[in-house]
Amino acid sequence: MADNMQKCNISENNFEQCTKCSICTTVCPVAAVTTDYPGPKQAGPDGERYRLKDPAYYDKMLKLCLNCKRCEVACPSGVHIADIIQHARMTAGEGKRASLRDTMLANTDLLGTVANLVAPVANATLGLKPTKMVMHSVMAIDKHRTFPAYSRTKFETWYKRHAAQDQEAYPHHVSYFHGCYVNYNFPKLGQDLVKLMNAMGYGVHLLGKEQCCGVALIANGLYKQAKRQARVNAASIRQAVNMDHRTVLTTSSSCTFNLRDEYPSMLGVDTGDVRNDIMLATRFIYRLVDEEKVKLVFKQDYKRRIAYHTACHMQRMGWQLYSIEMLRMIPGLELVVLDQECCGISGTYGFKKENYERSQAIGSTLFKSIEQAQVDAVATDCETCKWQIEMSTSRPVENPISILADALDVEATRRANGL
Repeated sequence: MADNMQKCNISENNFEQCTKCSICTTVCPVAAVTTDYPGPKQAGPDGERYRLKDPAYYDKMLKLCLNCKRCEVACPSGVHIADIIQHARMTAGEGKRASLRDTMLANTDLLGTVANLVAPVANATLGLKPTKMVMHSVMAIDKHRTFPAYSRTKFETWYKRHAAQDQEAYPHHVSYFHGCYVNYNFPKLGQDLVKLMNAMGYGVHLLGKEQCCGVALIANGLYKQAKRQARVNAASIRQAVNMDHRTVLTTSSSCTFNLRDEYPSMLGVDTGDVRNDIMLATRFIYRLVDEEKVKLVFKQDYKRRIAYHTACHMQRMGWQLYSIEMLRMIPGLELVVLDQECCGISGTYGFKKENYERSQAIGSTLFKSIEQAQVDAVATDCETCKWQIEMSTSRPVENPISILADALDVEATRRANGL
């Protein structure tokens, strides 16, 4: 890990270019709800000056950072503020063992595999008040937090049984990094992507070997494990891109950002050679439609009012435009684009007892906006935003891919694409 710290030098994160304008602090969702956190300028570039003089210097306020990247979006000087903060946390955490709670929350593959085996029991148990009270008092997982339900059948299992044998028949091909949420919690999103891509003439293939992208591992201090898994995923993506000549699609904005940008900047795992071939599905489909390479035909009787929420990492990539424009292509869909507000959950951050109230306070403005919009559902590209919004409002949340698949006239689309 020390070698990785060396790679994060001054010029890479540009902290010396900070002009102390404090714009980053004005957009920081944490600084807006608590005085315990002075803001990204002080935690990031200002604190870095102290840390360069004394590597042992560490301030507990760094743990309050969401790593939402909103500070980096706002910075007029291009300073990688959130990266500076995360690297400071990594340096301070070297050699320290993560708590049982953080280890469990971060190991989504292990937890998901076990939960899938006993999904009905796991779902019922996690919803019981006594279970929540035990987790609250013993593991410091807040008793108010609702856990996502686990599926009885993993997406990978469904794919092998019902889809794998048909994919080679299509004229074009993509690979799919499905992520933990699709695999263990909500296989329907993966099924919807396969349905949508097949209707356009694209076969969907799984990567040779896929592990959790590691975003939760990074957030919870399990850096060595995150790096091991990153290397596995990077190798699988290179196989898909360089050997199979396929673009790698994703349906999670956080997974996408982690694979493309956090691997090199946080873990020292270079994905620069395949970065442009890792793409959120809505962006890939939008470009195909915009270039008139495929056609989409939607149901005539589809009528819904949907609000779109821009997830923080989606905003950092600047890709919300693609999901928004794809939704606007549906004739019977009335779209309300919400202001870009953080929902407050930040992956596992909002599950922790010490962060729960802060997490809910951060998301309160967004929750009010959603209720006032009087929509049928909310669309977002981030699964943890979905969990937070569904727990904190009266509205269901869907991925744009699922909305597109639901609105699609499959047979008409197949015919339009010559299938």
